[in-house]
Amino acid sequence: MATGWARDGAVQDQIDASVADAVELARSRLPKGQSLIHCEDCGNDIPEARRLAIAGVRLCVACQEEVDRDQAAQAGFNRRASKDSQLR
Repeated sequence: MATGWARDGAVQDQIDASVADAVELARSRLPKGQSLIHCEDCGNDIPEARRLAIAGVRLCVACQEEVDRDQAAQAGFNRRASKDSQLR
């Protein structure tokens, strides 16, 4: 298939790189170490079931939900394969 300036397989390489970046980001966000007994943000107790279920948990459920909402609001999109970035 003729793709202009791109070599054969370049699109798949972009897809693979995007997936690898997403996996690396997800792994970097996983908690590490020993779970805390009290939330590091608000100081409330972290339930034992949560501490046992998630190794290295540092936030209570309410604070974690807030962090997740903030991260979702700030999440952009990958421009690596967008037409705008290919035209520049």
